[in-house]
Amino acid sequence: MSISNKVRDCLSRSSWIRKMFEEGDRLRAIHGADKVYDFTLGNPDLEPPAEFKTGLRELAVNPVPGMHKYMSNAGYPETRKAVVAYLNAKTGLNLTENNVVMTVGAGGALNVVFKTILNPGDEVIVSAPYFVEYGFYTDNHGGKLVVVNSKPDFQLDIAAIEKAITPKTKAILINSPNNPTGVIYTEACLNELAKLIAKKEKELNSTIYLVSDEPYSALVYDGVKVPQVLSIFAHSLLVTSHSKDLALPGERIGYIAFNPKIPDAELLFDGLVFANRVLGFVNAPALMQRLIADLQGKCVGVEIYRERRDLLYNHLTSIGFEVVKPQGAFYLFPKSPIPDDVAFIRSAVKYNLLLVPGSGFGTPGYFRIAYCVSKETILNSLPAFTKLAEEYQLKQ
Repeated sequence: MSISNKVRDCLSRSSWIRKMFEEGDRLRAIHGADKVYDFTLGNPDLEPPAEFKTGLRELAVNPVPGMHKYMSNAGYPETRKAVVAYLNAKTGLNLTENNVVMTVGAGGALNVVFKTILNPGDEVIVSAPYFVEYGFYTDNHGGKLVVVNSKPDFQLDIAAIEKAITPKTKAILINSPNNPTGVIYTEACLNELAKLIAKKEKELNSTIYLVSDEPYSALVYDGVKVPQVLSIFAHSLLVTSHSKDLALPGERIGYIAFNPKIPDAELLFDGLVFANRVLGFVNAPALMQRLIADLQGKCVGVEIYRERRDLLYNHLTSIGFEVVKPQGAFYLFPKSPIPDDVAFIRSAVKYNLLLVPGSGFGTPGYFRIAYCVSKETILNSLPAFTKLAEEYQLKQ
């Protein structure tokens, strides 16, 4: 059976995360699951909050008539109103339900956004390291992903972004807290970016959207606050999901929200709703829309993830690894002790450590650890990390 040349090429560049996850299946069959330390996939091991389970049980016992039927392609009005109430309290804006579209997760949301705003050849700027699927999502809709480097501390390099802006720039895509670094972009940095965008929009006589991918925005540590992009950027769209904060990755429920001050906001809403339909999502899952309406602002596991972060961060730094301490999400992004990060993570497999090379996130010379695994797995893995560090003579 033949497939398109384009998809064949994409498969050759597909995610290192999945490749290493499959390697884990092979190792578990040989050594047993308890002796394999799999840090590849950002798949929460925690359970959803008790309120979710109570709501699910209530709907099962007392179903709402028609609850499984189609609804508006934008989603249930009552769910969008619940999202709006939550966002307005955070941002001080005056969003309405027509500034929100419920989506099939954040991945679906990004595809809907790019389908709506991109013309063929339009450019989307992203800072590395970044989630690898962004390139495929942009390409899906005729766009081109333009990658710039971030600073050594993984904050945005505003000067690099400025150099990358051209008349074809349609959007700047950010992800904070960031996957794979866990870094949160500072408010000062984002304010500087907002000034740059306003200046370039005036120079180029165009609109440059700020698209913020925020599925980790509730997973934040040490009292750090995530700046509100909808308040900072006039032409901003927020995309998110409840995969991480409510531990519902398999339910594929998220939304798009956009600043009501965007010119032609009604047309943008119509475009997003149309794209949601014609991309085949049609609407976000009906049952999940009903359940998450009352769970806005809830989050599971923040202190649990913080403890896991500290266990790994403290151990890795004590044995010689260089790591920027993450402020959110559930990832560490240490520097590889050798430039060839792919060779390094292959060495780690000898100790049953499954990691993801930074090359998979557009930043060679690093590797990612997803610590959304059990505390027991982390504790059992520490001697293996020590042996790996000793192999590379990290601490003399």
